[in-house]
Amino acid sequence: MHQVRLFFIALQFFTRVPVPRWVGYQPEWLQQCARYFPLVGAVVGGFSALVLWTAALVFPATVAVGLAMAASVWLTGGFHEDGLADSCDGLGGSVTREKSLAIMKDSRIGSYGALGLILVLGLKATVLLGLMDSDPTLAVMATVWAHVTSRAAPVWLLQALPYAGDVEHAKAKPMAMRIDGPGLAVALGLVVLASIVAAWLMPENVPLLLGAVVASAALTFYMQSMLDRRLQGYTGDTLGATQQIVELAALLAFLGLAPLFPLA
Repeated sequence: MHQVRLFFIALQFFTRVPVPRWVGYQPEWLQQCARYFPLVGAVVGGFSALVLWTAALVFPATVAVGLAMAASVWLTGGFHEDGLADSCDGLGGSVTREKSLAIMKDSRIGSYGALGLILVLGLKATVLLGLMDSDPTLAVMATVWAHVTSRAAPVWLLQALPYAGDVEHAKAKPMAMRIDGPGLAVALGLVVLASIVAAWLMPENVPLLLGAVVASAALTFYMQSMLDRRLQGYTGDTLGATQQIVELAALLAFLGLAPLFPLA
């Protein structure tokens, strides 16, 4: 029952989905629920994929992609996109660690943040459109898988890096605590499960899936190295940025490898 409660806490934290009143809340649960971030990704990705599939039955692919992206942003309240913009502002220029952290605390969006949002969301839209043109079923599967896997990347950072900001003044103080090994194992296990399901449903696309795994891991390790070098740790904003970047990397891998492994 406690594990179900932790999933609902994660769902409540990252989405607009209402949760049962019996779930309750304890501050320490916020750190413990990180293991279920990929499962929240399955909910968000599933909702976005459903909108993508149904909208494509009525509208052109361009409109279906736009509606699918709007659906995921609405469901999450733009939580990760906000982190991406703040991270781009804080890390875009050659400034000190302290200046970067101060910039990311500013709620106003700057040039780097605006450019980051435009480029990442624009690329995501064009990649999804390319996948729809290639194979709509693959686009749906890739959407769900990318959302699941990209939400395991922040969990990895929670275990691999210390919190870079002021723990006492963190907006979500429990999230400034490192996740334990079993929690990380659960998150990675959910990615493995999602990959097995995707491979079972579409065995012909296993090479694309493996490529997406490599791309997601590579960008996760890059973000870990860059954040360690620039900030000596992570912040909530950089966790959101990591999710967005890894999601885009996974979708790019699916699209880039699709011509190399055409359907029989």
